[in-house]
Amino acid sequence: MAVALCVLALGAGGCSTVSETGRRQFNFLSDEQANSMGLSSFNQMKEEVPISTNPQHNALVQRVGEKIASVVDLPGAQWEFVVFDSEEANAFCLPGGKVGIYTGILPITQSEEGLAVVIGHEVAHAVARHGAERVSNQMALQTAGSIIGATLQNKSAATQQAASVAYGLGSQLAIALPHSRSQEAEADYMGLLYMARAGYDPGEAVNFWQRFSEFNQRSGGATPWFLRTHPLDQTRIENIRSWLPEARMQMP
Repeated sequence: MAVALCVLALGAGGCSTVSETGRRQFNFLSDEQANSMGLSSFNQMKEEVPISTNPQHNALVQRVGEKIASVVDLPGAQWEFVVFDSEEANAFCLPGGKVGIYTGILPITQSEEGLAVVIGHEVAHAVARHGAERVSNQMALQTAGSIIGATLQNKSAATQQAASVAYGLGSQLAIALPHSRSQEAEADYMGLLYMARAGYDPGEAVNFWQRFSEFNQRSGGATPWFLRTHPLDQTRIENIRSWLPEARMQMP
């Protein structure tokens, strides 16, 4: 699928390469476009979600964020690390280096190294330009759906509806969700390298994801694996264990 999308986008220069992994990706948004979208979304979020006033939490996130950002190469990035006061156990990074950490994940990170796992992973999403890639793929899928709809405009309403449902399910299960899982795995790998380069023991990633897996089990997460946007916890942990020797070689 990636090759087909690259062929479609050649005229627009829509293929690029992810640093660290060498993976070819379909992405026709410029860094300027993606960064502008990221800044707009981040500013909106800062208006809608309370920002933590806890000095310890803010100092910790700033310290870890600055260390991780210092070892990555993201031209044009304007790094900003914000702690949002929310019980949700989550974090995110928008294009251009806008990183959000929810206070709900801090009891799971437990330590500075645990937080480095999370921030390294999120920063990797930005460096790999996953946000722009996802937008590009969604736009391509929408265009393909429109083309299919146009070719069936003379068919019966029942045929058009059946084709629409089949395309929607197929594009999600065969393309969108697996693609999202591959981005998450790529961010795991790159984030492991970044935290090691910043001086953190990458072995803490195994401990963090084990704690996160236990949290998911307590929370009753039971989404079937083929509908998940993230890798299964055990698969993620096994992958990280296999990458640890390489990551430890990156430590200063």
